[in-house]
Order: sequence, then C-alpha cells, then structure tokens
Amino acid sequence: MYKIMLADDEGIVIDSLRFIIEKNFSDSCIIEHATTGRSVIELAEKFMPDIAIMDIQMPGINGIEAMKEIRKTNSSIIFIVMTAYDKFNYAKEAINLGVLEYLTKPVNHTIIVKVLQKAMDIIEEDRRKRSNDLMIREKLEIVVPIIESDFIYAVLSGDDYGRVEVDYRNLLGIREEYGMMMVMEFGDSLEDGMLTNPVGVSVKAQTFYPTIRDYLKEEFFCVVGPIMVNKIVVFLPCSKQQLEYDDRTGLIDKVRRLIRELTKRIDVQFKVGIGSVTPVDRLSESYKEALNATHNSKGRVVHANDIPIGCGYEDDYPIETERLLFDMIEKGNLEGTKIEANRFFDWMIQQYPDCEMDIKLKVIEFILFAEQKAFLSGGMTYYFKYRKDYLKTVIQTDNYEQLRKWFIDKVTEACRNILSKREEQTSGIIEKAKAFIEGNYSKDISLDDVSRIVDISPYYFSKLFKEVTGENFIEYLTNIRIEEAKKLLQNRDVSIKNICVDTGYSDPNYFSRIFKKQVGVTPTEYRERA
Repeated sequence: MYKIMLADDEGIVIDSLRFIIEKNFSDSCIIEHATTGRSVIELAEKFMPDIAIMDIQMPGINGIEAMKEIRKTNSSIIFIVMTAYDKFNYAKEAINLGVLEYLTKPVNHTIIVKVLQKAMDIIEEDRRKRSNDLMIREKLEIVVPIIESDFIYAVLSGDDYGRVEVDYRNLLGIREEYGMMMVMEFGDSLEDGMLTNPVGVSVKAQTFYPTIRDYLKEEFFCVVGPIMVNKIVVFLPCSKQQLEYDDRTGLIDKVRRLIRELTKRIDVQFKVGIGSVTPVDRLSESYKEALNATHNSKGRVVHANDIPIGCGYEDDYPIETERLLFDMIEKGNLEGTKIEANRFFDWMIQQYPDCEMDIKLKVIEFILFAEQKAFLSGGMTYYFKYRKDYLKTVIQTDNYEQLRKWFIDKVTEACRNILSKREEQTSGIIEKAKAFIEGNYSKDISLDDVSRIVDISPYYFSKLFKEVTGENFIEYLTNIRIEEAKKLLQNRDVSIKNICVDTGYSDPNYFSRIFKKQVGVTPTEYRERA
C-alpha cells in the first residue's frame, strides 16, 4: 500500500487526481488531501504519506515552505510538484528539497500516472532494501555469537588461531593489534575465595547466558565466548601494548560494577580474572594469566598484573627474542630459528662477555628445551644416553664462536626434526587419501568419506589437501575421473553411458558437461577424434 497526500486549493484538481490514481492503481493507494499550507503540514504529521503531490501557491503557508516543514518529520517522503507557476526560483528551491518531478499545469493524465509509478518504484526499492537490511541484521544476530564462540575456541587452541586470525578479525570488525582475555566464573556462592557448586550452576547457565552477554556488550566492545562448564571467556581488544595504572584500575572498577548488576539480576556469584595485554596472535598467554588470576586470589575481580603469578625478568632480558625462538622451533621454521638463536646469543655475549659459565648454562637450557619440544612432537626418539656428551662438549669449548655454532646446530636440528615429522605425517595422510580416491573414484565418494579414512576433520583435511596437492578435493577427484574416462573412450565397444557409471557419474548429461568443461569437447567428440 502507498499513502498519497494531495495538496491543492482547487477542488477540481483534487478530484481529478483522486480519480486518476484510483483508476490506475486501484486499491493499492490510500489517499488524503488538504487545501491550505497549514493543514497540509498537520495532515503530513498525522498521515505520514509516502508520496505528496504539492501545489506551490496555496492559502497561508506556500507549498515550498510546507515541504520544508514536512521534510523535518518525514525524511523519506517523495514530493511531486504540480503547479501553474513556472518560475525558476520555485523550481530551484524544489530541486534543493529533493522533489522528484516539477510539473506545470495543465498536466496530461498519462504523465501523472508515469510519475506516480516512478515514485512507487523508488518506494518499493527502498522497502526491499530495508527488508534485506533487517533480514541481514536478523541473521547476524544468529551468526555473530557462533563466530565469536569459534574465535574464542581458536584462541584457546593456540596453533589453530594463527591460521584463521585474519578471517576472524575481518568478520568481527577487530582492528586493534592487541588485546586481553577475561575469564568470568560463576557459582552459587563465594566461600573463602572459592565458588561453590560450579557444575550445578553450569546446568542452569544457558538460561542466564543471554543476560550476561547483553551486559558485556553494553559495557565493552568485546568478543564473548560460549559457556564452558561454569565460565565464560571474553576477549577485550586494546589499542595499546600495555595498560597504564589508571586504565587498569578503571577497567577493574568497571568490571566490579558489571558483576554487581549481574548478581542482582541473576542471583549467582562471580569471580573475574583479567590477563595482561598481548598481541592478538598470543592471546592464549593472556587467557592463562586470566585463569590463574581467578584461581590464585580470593578477590572477586583480579588483574594478572596485581598478583605475583608467572616469572619475572630483569629489565633488559630479551624475553620477546626467547619467545620467538621457541615459537620458530615449534613451527618448524629453520630460517627463523637460526635468526632468533643468533640474536639471543649476541645479546648474551654483548651483555655478559665475562660470564662464560652462565652463557654455557643458558645454551644447555635452551637446547634441552628445544629438544623436549621435538620429543613431544614425535620428531625424535628419546634415549637415556642421548645427551651423554653435552656437558663435556660445552666445558671443552674454549671460544664463543664455537659455542655459538654448537648452539645453532642443536636448536636447528630440533627444529628440523619437528619439521620432518610434520612433513612425514602430512605426506602419509595425503598419500593415503590419494590411494583411497584412486581406488574408489567410480563410487559416489565425498570429502567426508576421505577425511574419515585418514581420521582428520573435513575442514582441516580440505586445507591440508589443497596445500600439498595444489588442488581441492573435488578438482583432484574430477581430474582422476576424467583421465580414466579419456582412456575408456578410446575403446568403442564400451558405451558412453557405461563409461559415465564406471567413472562415478550417475547422470550422463552431467558427465558430458563436466567432461566438456575439463577437456574442451564432449565425450562423443573426443571419441570421434581419438
């Protein structure tokens, strides 16, 4: 339905317009009219028309001034001016008001119909756009919590997050390079710093989860995770590398107010731990700090920086270099391992050139830690006497460059073992998948079938298969089938219908389309050429 308002002081014009509209648009319009400038403004406020056909010269307030007033309360109204005054100034003002058409009386009824239809088309397009926008918002209300939950799970899993960080940040509109994790735990009561009945509360948690989520979203720009037993994990983006004292205390006060309000609303007790600010690719560290903060303090809201948790370092200790070194080793990044190992060694001999034994002890510490990572990854087999020569080698090394070489060799060996094991495992998985595909291409096999055979989730297997082969699963399977079809087509005793079935296609027409897309000709044309 379209609401149309007619504004003219001539009754015959009103009647004529009403007749034309009702004749051409039947029951799709509701029509109201007014004959003075003031009554037009009052009618527009009450009626809220979609379209207004306006005369300029009316008793009292003229049409231009009336349109200005109406536009204040109805920004989407479409004005059509129909007047006997063909004056440039009027036309100019009408254009500035966004008038759709400026018609000079007398106007042919076909033009009136054409202009009205144009206005209705604009309104309909706006309504469709509005409906689509609402539908998208409705879908987002469902999808965003799922994406946020996946984001939190990815952060907590550590390794998985690095592969999908950019995707999540784009989807959730996260522009900040840093952030901190917050853990909200809840129970029936808080006794001596411990929450009671965590499992029982978790059963009814789904009923009050939306309330907690809404409160968090009102107070912070944040990502809210799902309920995990009796806790909710929250990510708070941050534009700074660390919080100043006032920022930290302000955050704690804000969280205190939040949980006071929540306690009144849902009658459960809360403990909240907040981790320190870290780069977004190291949020799992902030999560561990937040979790430790909740478990190692009797307070209701605790920031990790306020309690003695974790290891402290001297001011100039290159903790970031140390972290990067072991990160490179775990990732099997040989070049990165060499760079960070050399950088750390340089720091030791520059800062403590006379502390030979301390440097040697640090070298052994790092090598043992690197090898432990290799052992745990399956990249090395542990033997009790594996390191029998380490102490002797270190003690007998009489200059730093020899020690550096031994240090670099050992940590890169650990890195190489991790990389080799990963490549070996990957290669074995892909070869097993290929063998299954080549042995079963004639059947109706799917990505799920193959991922089940190699015992890997379909999502991860799909990415792994593409990385190794350069093709996705469907492309690889199709190529296998088409190559086999090309061989079979050279035997004219086998029908194309049978070849279709033998290569895994149940529909001959579909087989023909896929074949032509891959080869450039139909199966029949290929056979004739062969």
